[in-house]
Amino acid sequence: MLSKHCFEKKIKKRKEKKMLSLSHIFLFLLVNISVVEVLGVDKFSRDDFPPDFVFGSGTSAYQVEGAANEDGREPSIWDSFSHSGKMHGDNGDIACDQYHKYKDDVQLMVDTGLEAYRFSISWSRLIPNGRGPVNPKGLQYYNNLINELSSNGIQPHVTLHHSDFPQALEDKYGGWLSREMVKDFTAYADVCFRNFGDRVLHWSTMNEANVFVMAGYESGFLPPEHCSPPFGINCTRGNSSTEPYLATHHILLAHASAARLYKEKYQDQQHGFIGINLLAFWLLPLTNKTEDVIATRRAMDFQIGWYADPLVYGDYPDVMKKYLGSRLPAFTNFESNLVKGSFDFLGLNYYNMLYIKDDSSKLNMEVRDFDADMAIELTGYRALHNSSLEDEPRVNYLHGHIGALLDALRNGSNTRGYFKWSFLDLFEMLDGYESSYGLYFVDLDDPDLKRQPKLSAHWYSNFLKGKNISSDGYIELQKNLSAVSTNFQ
Repeated sequence: MLSKHCFEKKIKKRKEKKMLSLSHIFLFLLVNISVVEVLGVDKFSRDDFPPDFVFGSGTSAYQVEGAANEDGREPSIWDSFSHSGKMHGDNGDIACDQYHKYKDDVQLMVDTGLEAYRFSISWSRLIPNGRGPVNPKGLQYYNNLINELSSNGIQPHVTLHHSDFPQALEDKYGGWLSREMVKDFTAYADVCFRNFGDRVLHWSTMNEANVFVMAGYESGFLPPEHCSPPFGINCTRGNSSTEPYLATHHILLAHASAARLYKEKYQDQQHGFIGINLLAFWLLPLTNKTEDVIATRRAMDFQIGWYADPLVYGDYPDVMKKYLGSRLPAFTNFESNLVKGSFDFLGLNYYNMLYIKDDSSKLNMEVRDFDADMAIELTGYRALHNSSLEDEPRVNYLHGHIGALLDALRNGSNTRGYFKWSFLDLFEMLDGYESSYGLYFVDLDDPDLKRQPKLSAHWYSNFLKGKNISSDGYIELQKNLSAVSTNFQ
């Protein structure tokens, strides 16, 4: 993680140069794309990284746990959404069944050499109705998982909200559209800090909060499915012009409230850290035209500055206030001071880079959503992986990005961790079981949901166990594994 002082010092340069400079970062790498060119160190090993740098992998509760209807858990917004048939008929009722197989999975992490495991807590499992009594079975499960990780020397990194909250709160007052969520989320966080904080030292309040609100409150293609014509998909409720900004405002206040609670009540005794996680595409202008360069800066403000500016400065970016006017909620002085500095680290999920082209004509639209407010066109590439055990593109990605990360560290970056998404093939929030990004393939046709290592698992394991890694090295690894597979058949 980067120190907050270091973050604030570096980010001042952004105001001068109109660019966003991020430090004190846990990098949660989401390996969802195969064609990415990265220039970095070609040959390296785990020993080239600082000893306190942590390498891990991650999952989230709804995507991996299963046991959706067991031991007192109540439905979340994802249960309602997936059972509506909008995910190819897929759902997380069973998923990878980590709820029952957590000991086996932790042993698999040990065998792989993982140093940390990033997972989320299901609010619906711990406090089934979102507020009120704690579910003892849910409490027991997370205590068991954390104890299993800790006893095996694997750091637990916990996310409190991974696009997933109790359906009861959506039904009661509209979820993140209501300020009541701030109080309920803080109470939920308090339960987690109080019960798990003696063993959990790294807390992320939200995962990809910026994407959660765009998908859930602008386009409506993910839960809680709020949107309005002509911007969303089959809209039945919502307002795409205002609700993403209102939900974000309440999320920032809830994060800040939980962070203040942790810092005032728990941090001195538990000695942990609290932060928030955002999705961060790297954005480049499509051409060197001035309007494309300006549009790229504007897109950075909308996509990252939307959350990072309040966290660092206590207010939204100027360009957002200019373009949105009264549609953008305003912080009171108290709220501004609450949000400003309310983090020990910033986590970034990264997929790929996008090219930005100016499209200022969108500003002439009488009614605009988030995309139109940015006044840009996005040009990118996304490739889905299949379930092949020889996932060479993912190995290329890991090799290139970890090498580039080593370059960055040697050039002064204060990044403290790297987490590969995902540990297992699981229920993906974009397309259910149609894609597979795990280090380990999960055979959904096997009643025991057998886990099988992919080439990327072998590569990552070799790296984590201190072996020198080079492009020739992993190509040779692939040849050896292919020979073993052929002989086995």
